[in-house]
Amino acid sequence: MATLRRTQQERRDQAESALLAAAAELVVEQGVRSLTLARVGERAGYSRGIVTHHFGAKQALVERLARTTQAGFVPGLDELPPGRDRLLRLIDGYLGELGRLGVFNQAFLVLWAEAATQPDLAPIFRERDAAFRADLREDVEAGIEAGTIDPGLGPDDVAIAVVGQLRGIALQRLLDPRGVDVEQVRRSVTGYWRRALGPAPSTGQG
Repeated sequence: MATLRRTQQERRDQAESALLAAAAELVVEQGVRSLTLARVGERAGYSRGIVTHHFGAKQALVERLARTTQAGFVPGLDELPPGRDRLLRLIDGYLGELGRLGVFNQAFLVLWAEAATQPDLAPIFRERDAAFRADLREDVEAGIEAGTIDPGLGPDDVAIAVVGQLRGIALQRLLDPRGVDVEQVRRSVTGYWRRALGPAPSTGQG
């Protein structure tokens, strides 16, 4: 029975992965407005009933897709403690990954951009952006405490700036792959933040 349960779980996981991949492809090709449970099932080779069984409704499918596409974009960060090094590695790694955007990453960017005008998407991406900024804020606060980041910098300000910069570059890359030299931008932006984070220079007083 244990072997049967594992097999059923494996089949469930396989079906869910296929459905999410199909949803990502449809979003990239035609936007979130084109996304229906029936079309996702057809693209993945499953019935609409299977899609409904896994996700219930379109909103749940989109939310799961948003979480799946954002998770683990920059590998290896979970092993690092919060601080300046993790922040710089995230920036450098994020920009490096733009050179090989897969369909899930493209889907996330399309959904994120559409969230500004789609009431159903806005709450999902407000939550995802808030979580992203919270991680960045934690890095800045840890760096300030450790003396490796300028204490004059506002953690919230840095978090907002980094998210805006990374996502903005990513969207430009998605729209015009040939117009964005990923490696050049990666070196420039990472270098900028390495300098901007400090620590603050000593004034020599006191």
